[in-house]
Amino acid sequence: MSVSIGLCMAIPLSVIHQRQKTVAARLVHAFTYFFTGTPLLVQIYIIYYGIPSFGFIGHLMMQPGFGFLKEGFIWVLAALTLNTAAYSTVIFSGSIRNTDRGEIDAARAFGMNRRNAMRRIILPSSLRRALPAYSNEVIMTLHSTALASTVAMMEITGAASLFVTNTYQPFIAYSAAACIYLVLNFVLVYAFRKIEQRYLVHLNFRHLAEA
Repeated sequence: MSVSIGLCMAIPLSVIHQRQKTVAARLVHAFTYFFTGTPLLVQIYIIYYGIPSFGFIGHLMMQPGFGFLKEGFIWVLAALTLNTAAYSTVIFSGSIRNTDRGEIDAARAFGMNRRNAMRRIILPSSLRRALPAYSNEVIMTLHSTALASTVAMMEITGAASLFVTNTYQPFIAYSAAACIYLVLNFVLVYAFRKIEQRYLVHLNFRHLAEA
């Protein structure tokens, strides 16, 4: 969920980040600077413990329909989402800046304005070229979910810790958790490899032409 929501946030933020010297671009830069410059564990603590401590948030939790705010899941999800959104924004923004000049000139030759060129040419091309780096970010986010256990979230690592508490067999518990992460990691790597083979095939022909 955090990767999906973070991706939806990162794409428009990466476009806004290109508009240098604007207030919106500076706000995006501040956002990415904070979430890429501080440890994720600290971010989880700030969001999980800090935000609910505000008076109006505590009052909101007592209102009908807002009981979900009492659960830790929503705050851990928020921390992971903002973190991956920040890193993804940096990845996509860099890919946009490195767009081949020929693609931009071709878009202008077809009479496209900056907005249409960004939507039809630059952004799709940039997202395809960013796939290898973005796949690493998705995998890192998967690994980062283990930090949810530090705030009593019952995920894979938390379940392993509970098993250790009940059985005093840490090797079995954490080995099983490692195997689960390895399987999930393999699925993600395989999926992204297939996506890259489909959407980056044109780069292989380019490299052959240059050779």
